[in-house]
Amino acid sequence: TVDVYNPKVVQATMGSIARVNVHTLNIEEWINAQQNIPVLAAALDGKDIRLAGKPAEAIIIIGNEAKGISPAVMQLASEKITITGRGHAESLNAAVATGIILSHLT
Repeated sequence: TVDVYNPKVVQATMGSIARVNVHTLNIEEWINAQQNIPVLAAALDGKDIRLAGKPAEAIIIIGNEAKGISPAVMQLASEKITITGRGHAESLNAAVATGIILSHLT
């Protein structure tokens, strides 16, 4: 992911960065510490999000546009999900993909 204090990130927050508590952690350790919560990973070879159901709670992993989800983190997923598309686009912007996934899971 991009650095939280990257100039483009700071500018995009329009000053809100000053009101946000930023925490850094090891994502693999954090996911492993969560118990009985499904871990859904966005992947091109996943289950169609329209068929995934609506879990009461879940951890949703979204990779960045360039590199996706690391293999180590992908192994922690209990299920891979995907947004079935039309046309020949390979992927969506991470924020757009997250919005679409959240709209189907709620």
